[in-house]
Amino acid sequence: MVRGKVQMKKIEDATSRQVTFSKRRTGLVKKANELSVLCDAQVAVIVFSQNGRLYEFSSSDMTKILERYHECTKGVPANKFGEDYIQLLEQNVSSCSYNELKGIEEQLQISLQRIRQRKDQLYKEQIEQLQSQESSLVKENAKLSAMWQREKKTSQKQQWGAEAEAASSHAFEVDTELFIGLPKQHC
Repeated sequence: MVRGKVQMKKIEDATSRQVTFSKRRTGLVKKANELSVLCDAQVAVIVFSQNGRLYEFSSSDMTKILERYHECTKGVPANKFGEDYIQLLEQNVSSCSYNELKGIEEQLQISLQRIRQRKDQLYKEQIEQLQSQESSLVKENAKLSAMWQREKKTSQKQQWGAEAEAASSHAFEVDTELFIGLPKQHC
C-alpha cells in the first residue's frame, strides 16, 4: 500500500497531532539508535512536546555529548546554521523556541541584505549596459546625421548645377539667323 505525500503543516486536530507526535518521536529515536549502532556515531536527540515535556535519547552520556557540541560550536557564527533555519521555515514555526525564532529572524535579515545587494548590483549592471547602448546610438545618430548633411549638400550642388546648366542653355538660345529686311513677326 502506497501512502501519499504528507503536507508539512500543523495538524489542527489535537488528538491526531498527539498521535502523530508520539509515532514520529518513536521513529526518530529508532533512526537515531540505528545511526548510532550502524555507524558507531555519538547521537543525541532532544525533543520537547507542545506541552513542554522533555524526551531524549543519547547513544552515550548526554552530558558529554552536549559538552562536545558546545566545544565544537564555540565561535561559530549563528548564520552558519542558516540552511537548517530555512528548512524550519518550511515547517510550522509555532513550535520553535524564542532563541530559534531569533536565529531565524537574524538569518532572514542577512539573506534579505544579500538579496538587496545582488539586486542593486544587477540594476547597476543594467544601467551601465543601457548607458553603453545609449552612447553607441548617439554615435550612430551623429554618423547618420553627417551622412545626411553630406547627401543633402551633394543633392543641392547637383540641383544647382542642373539649374545653372538649364539657365545657361536658355541664355544661349538666341536666334542667330541672318536675314535682310524687316524681321518676321512670330505669332
